[in-house]
Parts: sequence; C-alpha cells; structure tokens
Amino acid sequence: MCQGCHGIPGWRTAYPEVYEVPKIAGQHPQYLVKALQEYKAGDRSHPTMRSIAAQLSDQDMADIAAYYAQTGLAAGVK
Repeated sequence: MCQGCHGIPGWRTAYPEVYEVPKIAGQHPQYLVKALQEYKAGDRSHPTMRSIAAQLSDQDMADIAAYYAQTGLAAGVK
C-alpha cells in the first residue's frame, strides 16, 4: 500500500487537500514507526493514513520502517 502514494515521484494527493506526498524511502525507521503510531492513535489527522495505520500491529510498523529505511539506502536516497 505504501508504494502506491509514497513511491511515485511528485505524486500529489487530492484528499483531504492537495499536497505533495512525502517519500519514505531512506527515512529513519524510528521516525516512520512514530509517525505510524501517531496515525493509529489519532494524533495525526490524514484519514487515509489513519485507516491504514489502524490495521497495523507494532511488528508490522517496525517491519515497514526497516524495509523503507533500507530501500532508500539501496537506491541512494539521502
């Protein structure tokens, strides 16, 4: 699911408002886990991300964060 928005260069979302979707490849894994936890807890408000994060376990979040942190390194993202 992540690649559908976060893996497309220059992708912009139209809901709930128009903005550029951030890339997550190469991001620090601790940051990604914290962001997902905040979406799940309702501390961040994007409806799509809240819905996705609500379905994730702590282990899912850690696995996703580890994958995307390494994906960025392999692709040379800094």
